Amino acid sequence: MTFPRSFSHIGLSVPNLDEAVQFYTEVFGWYVIMEPSEVKNDDTAIGQMCRDVFGNDWKQFRIAHLATGDRIGVEMFEFPENETPENNFEYWKTGIFHFCIQDPDVEGMVEKIKAHGGKQRMPIREYYPGDKPYRMVYVEDPFGNIFEIYSHSYELTYSDGAY
Repeated sequence: MTFPRSFSHIGLSVPNLDEAVQFYTEVFGWYVIMEPSEVKNDDTAIGQMCRDVFGNDWKQFRIAHLATGDRIGVEMFEFPENETPENNFEYWKTGIFHFCIQDPDVEGMVEKIKAHGGKQRMPIREYYPGDKPYRMVYVEDPFGNIFEIYSHSYELTYSDGAY
């Protein structure tokens, strides 16, 4: 029988690991569960595992692990040759183009994100104007990672079906 699996973690690539850890801990209160550390392309277990994932051509990178209030992991990578894409919102291309944070104070969270170097990508909108008080907005961290903020849970937001 198939049943819903739990979400474990998401991996983010950032240009400055220390600044990213500071942003996500100060803005969202996420916990650091593994301090920033260096991983090298060597014969250690983690070096071999990363070679399986990234291939043979990498030399090293830095990584940190954080956890959200609901125990979801956030794995942050800083690669020495990282590149900022010209367009960081190619939503029409296959793959992940955002993640979502839940906070009942959407407006306050947007202001906190902006105060810490992020930006608001759109006005705050209601999903079901006049029907439900559910709000959302797309924002960006200071490193170009795009995410959404919901005022209510995913299940409550979509529980009545279609738009």
